[in-house]
Amino acid sequence: MKSHSTTILTVRHRGVVAMGGDGQVTVANTIMKADVNKIRHLMDGRVMVGFAGATADAFALLERFETKLKDYPENVPRAATELAKEWRTDRVLRRLEAMMAVVDPRHTLLITGNGDVVQPSDGVLGIGSGGNYAVAAARALMAHANLSAIEIVRTALEIAADIDVYTNTNIIVEEMACESEAEKQ
Repeated sequence: MKSHSTTILTVRHRGVVAMGGDGQVTVANTIMKADVNKIRHLMDGRVMVGFAGATADAFALLERFETKLKDYPENVPRAATELAKEWRTDRVLRRLEAMMAVVDPRHTLLITGNGDVVQPSDGVLGIGSGGNYAVAAARALMAHANLSAIEIVRTALEIAADIDVYTNTNIIVEEMACESEAEKQ
């Protein structure tokens, strides 16, 4: 699904997972709003979700995901899988046009309406129309710059905003500590 709506980027680096997103809402080729926060905290701040796609669809999915998290509070991958199964098989949900990036201290997950629940091997995930640009920039920054996870996310999103017309530089970045010692390197 090609989303002309936003850019969300998640990076795990040096013991921190950071998630950021731009603030632009676009309807067709018109910028409707420039300062929207597309990152939500769930489970008392233990889970962050970023969304791209149609706003109403994203909020409907966010509510469903929150319900799944309540059903599986200690197992974010299971909650994500249950949402993806429901999303793929339910006739109404199947029509929703959105994607979600989900992070907790141990996992980074992409959830799509195609039934996908994917955990990137390098801890870098981008969604939305500028997602691929932001991922490429983040990977280069991780390899060649001495930056924190927040700095990588912010800089990569700024680079994506210079390329993608559906992404702006009104960027919000949130962070949380990772649990794995391996991610602190």
